Amino acid sequence: MAARRWVGLGFGGSIGAAVAVQARINGELGDRLGDGVAAAAISFGSGLLILAVVFAFSGRLRSGVERVRDALATGELRWWQLVGGLSGAYFVACQGLTVATIGVTMFTVAAVAGQLASSLVVDRLGWGPSGRTPVTVARVGAAVLALVAVLFAVVGRNGSGSGNATPAASVLLVVLPLIAGVFVAWQQAVNGRVGAVGGPLSATLANFATGTAALVVIETVVLVRRGGLRTPPTEPWLYLGGLIGISFVALAVAVVRWIGVLLLGLTSVAGQLLASVVLDVVAPTGLGISALTVAGCALTFVAVAIAARSRA
Repeated sequence: MAARRWVGLGFGGSIGAAVAVQARINGELGDRLGDGVAAAAISFGSGLLILAVVFAFSGRLRSGVERVRDALATGELRWWQLVGGLSGAYFVACQGLTVATIGVTMFTVAAVAGQLASSLVVDRLGWGPSGRTPVTVARVGAAVLALVAVLFAVVGRNGSGSGNATPAASVLLVVLPLIAGVFVAWQQAVNGRVGAVGGPLSATLANFATGTAALVVIETVVLVRRGGLRTPPTEPWLYLGGLIGISFVALAVAVVRWIGVLLLGLTSVAGQLLASVVLDVVAPTGLGISALTVAGCALTFVAVAIAARSRA
């Protein structure tokens, strides 16, 4: 295996760890505000503001945006490849619509199932910047093993996590996080395409711009229906979600070119589970961890090894 792919696998795990940290921060902010969508909008919005300042002072970064604009004019890029940030907005909105009804476990497993299945298809069709990757028994097995690992982990953390849905409602609502997972894989692929033209931060800027716009619209509807927010908290660390998001979105844009969409998904899931276990040890939230959680975390790394070897 080339050294770059080893580095890519490590970075993929780091991306997942950053996602876990961001989720903990945004979760706490959402709890303080009494509105998870507002927390996500603040996270996206602060990230967009940081990127706007950075781009304003960097001619090199602005030239990347110009290359993306030229690629759109020539047809090298399509407009829909610039709206990957809508995937993040949909994912957050989907959480608010479904988790209270179907439970955390069903949401997580459905989302990961959609992401891994879509990753296989996206790699096979060559939609990502790394080109076509065949669907092999080993890669499918790795995806299935990772899904089982996630099931172990979330059941270990949350119990049955079944929510309060009727069977019919569960079947209907589980489709929403499944689609959210499909969009995550698509987002990684199109971000990689944009990043190959304009650089990782140009793709990141496009993500934060479209994601912020979508979340502002969603939050406006939420506020009209139920009224205002609670008083915003003053602790600065609660507003670091956007900065963390910039780091892992930009890193994912680069890494997807080295290891493909499926391996990026597998390594990020593994990193996210490992970081979640560490966070539960050093900063417990009350959910705690169990042997199933640890076993699920370990199994994700086995899945990564199987998928990585299948491309060696």
